[in-house]
Amino acid sequence: MKLYNVKLLTITCEILAQKNIIEILKNHEITGYTTYEVDGNGARGLRGQGFKNEKNVKVEVIMREEKLSDIVEEISRTLFANFAIVLYVSDIDVVRTEKF
Repeated sequence: MKLYNVKLLTITCEILAQKNIIEILKNHEITGYTTYEVDGNGARGLRGQGFKNEKNVKVEVIMREEKLSDIVEEISRTLFANFAIVLYVSDIDVVRTEKF
């Protein structure tokens, strides 16, 4: 079995930023992603408890490296100042590259 190296972009953000993140992905022709509601504790305190607009989400996107830097740059330039966002990139291997 052959494995192919791609990137996993993981974005953890307040739920109010989710729509903006998805819009940026669509603008860069990324149509596949997975979202989760998450909770945790960090610089802005305990998140994910209580009201809906206080929840956090995690967005995971598997993609080829060619699109990655433009997406990361746009998210950081347009959203970091106004939303709580943690963004990181991992190297992963997949079997079916045609999916990404």
